[in-house]
Amino acid sequence: MKALLNPEHSLSSISPIHANRPRNFLRSQTSLPFFFEYGDGRIGRKPCLTLKAALDASIIDQLGLPESDIRNPAVSSSYRSSMFPKPNQTVLDAQARVCTGPTQTRPLGEDQAYKVLDTILRSAKGELKGEDDVSKAQLGAFFAAMTIRANAFPEATQWSEGERRAINMFWPLLVRALPQDVIFIADPEGSIMGLGSSIGPSYVGTSSNEMRLVGALREVLAGGHLGYEEVQGVLRDVLPLKVDNVESSGVSESLLSAFLIGQRMNRETDRELKAYCLAFDDELGPPPTADVRSLTHYGEPYDGNTRYFRSTLFVAAVRACYGESCLLHGVEWMPPKGGITEEQMLKFMGANTSLSPLQAKDILEDEEVGFAYLSQREACPSLYSLTSLREHIKKRPPVATTEKVQQFVKARGKEAMVAGFYHDGYEEPLLMLMKRRGVHSGLVVKGEEGALSMTTRLRSAQNLKGFPVNYCSGFRSMSMASACEVDGVSRQSFNLEVNAKDYGFEPTDTPRTDRSVSKNIELGLAALHGEKGPSYDRIVLNAGIVDHLLGCDGAEDISVAVDRAREAIDSGKALKKLLNYIKISQKMR
Repeated sequence: MKALLNPEHSLSSISPIHANRPRNFLRSQTSLPFFFEYGDGRIGRKPCLTLKAALDASIIDQLGLPESDIRNPAVSSSYRSSMFPKPNQTVLDAQARVCTGPTQTRPLGEDQAYKVLDTILRSAKGELKGEDDVSKAQLGAFFAAMTIRANAFPEATQWSEGERRAINMFWPLLVRALPQDVIFIADPEGSIMGLGSSIGPSYVGTSSNEMRLVGALREVLAGGHLGYEEVQGVLRDVLPLKVDNVESSGVSESLLSAFLIGQRMNRETDRELKAYCLAFDDELGPPPTADVRSLTHYGEPYDGNTRYFRSTLFVAAVRACYGESCLLHGVEWMPPKGGITEEQMLKFMGANTSLSPLQAKDILEDEEVGFAYLSQREACPSLYSLTSLREHIKKRPPVATTEKVQQFVKARGKEAMVAGFYHDGYEEPLLMLMKRRGVHSGLVVKGEEGALSMTTRLRSAQNLKGFPVNYCSGFRSMSMASACEVDGVSRQSFNLEVNAKDYGFEPTDTPRTDRSVSKNIELGLAALHGEKGPSYDRIVLNAGIVDHLLGCDGAEDISVAVDRAREAIDSGKALKKLLNYIKISQKMR
């Protein structure tokens, strides 16, 4: 085992692993025994309940991992904080249908509408407790969706006849039970519900922090859009939300959730997205500047992967081997998917996931590492304070797009950004935000699950709608001037679909992880140990293609870029970078 995990040992000393033998890496079922294969062919076996049991004593000492710091949950959902109250499932299911765009919304049937409104009424009367209670955030999101659909959506996604009948029956009862802020959201002009009420037209909020929010929300509920300064003003007024009920934030969660989901349903304008993206750039002061020649900011979807291998952490270790420094950022757990994230994997392996931007800058400059991870919890507390609220909104708010385009550390050399997307139409806004950030190169990737991982599998003949997986779009500057300074001639734009087979990769199905953090690590470590297969190919493909598309030095020829990535793995350098990161981050307490 020492030979497998200690990068000082040559990979040539590792004996081959045969398909009919137990794997020597982590298994997704961590309650089962682990088997280890040593360089001399001996097989060892010992019971394992934590990751520590998968590492031998010398590696534990090398990485400096106290037993109390090692955590080993089986699935990504176990990282959800028990402090977050759970939403009412009946209303959440309805939100999944109605809290979405003008063409994606699916009106409720009459039976479901009756059930939802009855649940809301009983909750408002105090008859439901605990997880059955309908939260303020749910009320805001649900009724905002209903109002926007009535005011601004096309006929096909407006209220169904069943929804109208249910509203006619329940609204006279609801208007006497719901708080005034929710009544305002449901009927801001007193004209939607068919039962006139003066509450909506006269509502101004209950605190100074709410006044600007209510004014902006009136425009949003009518299907309208806001200016850049107006959105920034609202966000700065209401965030961060106070947590743990220690202190009131002075703003209604119903109003805030209505604002966030309403802007997403109306499809944000460029100026609105820029406001969300830049609103908290100065929250911790100016970002530190790393003395590196090249820095790539990776913007994975913060809510993680639930099905497929998430490769970016391992890609960052590979690219760091030849001077392409990488900064990853994200969270431990985020709705709506609550999938596997880089923070979960790093914490699982014993890394410190509470670094400050200044500490991340120091690690980026360390030649023994060259990549770093920052948690939104440490880098942008205001946006992180929305985590629990976002679960109750159900659908992704605007910040789910803009948080991928953050610049928590800058570089003296060239800077690039890479972000994943899923829904068509968001690729251009993401690139616009990257240009606004002033980076030299930008790339958006439609990877699997909307993440960054391009795949080696063949494109499905049935998937003919929208952009295919492996679609890439981006720009690169032809000079050292920042993207804010160059003109259209100096910036080269591109878009293409990457076919891995064109670069010598055999088509293979994507490895499944199905929310297992340990399985994802198992696949990544196996690849960094040089074990050939689908995971290895994906790491090599994503490192080489990104190098080429971003215009990195030495990557003008794709085949050379891919070979360089392979060498970083096969030499053991990438594994050493990852282990060095765990060890060095642990010292930064």
